[in-house]
Amino acid sequence: MKIAIAIKQVPSRESQLKVNASGKWIEDADLAWEINEPDAYALEAGLQLREKVSGEVIVICAGPESAAQTIREALAKGADRAIHIETDKTPVSDPLALARMMAKALEPEKVDLIFTGLQSDDLGYGQTGVILAETMGLPHATIVMRVEPEGQGIKVKRELEDGWFQNVELPLPALLTVQSGATKLRYATLMGIKKARTKEVKKIAAAELGGPGNPSILLDRVYFPEKTRHSQIFDGPAREAAAKLVEKLRFEARVL
Repeated sequence: MKIAIAIKQVPSRESQLKVNASGKWIEDADLAWEINEPDAYALEAGLQLREKVSGEVIVICAGPESAAQTIREALAKGADRAIHIETDKTPVSDPLALARMMAKALEPEKVDLIFTGLQSDDLGYGQTGVILAETMGLPHATIVMRVEPEGQGIKVKRELEDGWFQNVELPLPALLTVQSGATKLRYATLMGIKKARTKEVKKIAAAELGGPGNPSILLDRVYFPEKTRHSQIFDGPAREAAAKLVEKLRFEARVL
């Protein structure tokens, strides 16, 4: 089975973020980078499935030259080879444009299954995976907890609301977005790190795939949320005031 995993490079969670001079993105000169955590779970799901059925795992990443570090991390964990769609320093903020580039890059690979994370830690749209499935004309399932081979297809367990789950059978090829925390992540071994240096990384310029083109989403401004304080007095009898307070905490603050 040939499996593709979409991964993304994002700023480390320990990084101190600053808005850059343009106000349209963060200052990335001194940032530490890491693999997007939801994508790490997608990678783990793909590696576990390959261990069950054998085959090949290909990681695909769209990002600047610095994304090579994230790609090598995925290769060190066990991916067989990689496709690097080279972009400029500003991330592609349009999930439709990103999906179209990935679809073109994956088309000659004829993969059986594509895994993506649920969303990215930086922009958090949660749309790229399902748009990629639509672009490639693939059946898909979201919030996937478990994947098992089933005849000529696969059987997946999806997480729904309020503790409910759904089991779905899908034909191949297909695309799955993986729920974060669904399994325990593996670490790269010393041998894996050494092997990653010799594994193939195919580089494709974004322009060769049509580039971002005219984006359907424009990132106009990035800013830190303003901190404000607001007080509200509930008049009337204590019982009525307490009921109003509970209502506010439950439906507005959502802490109950």
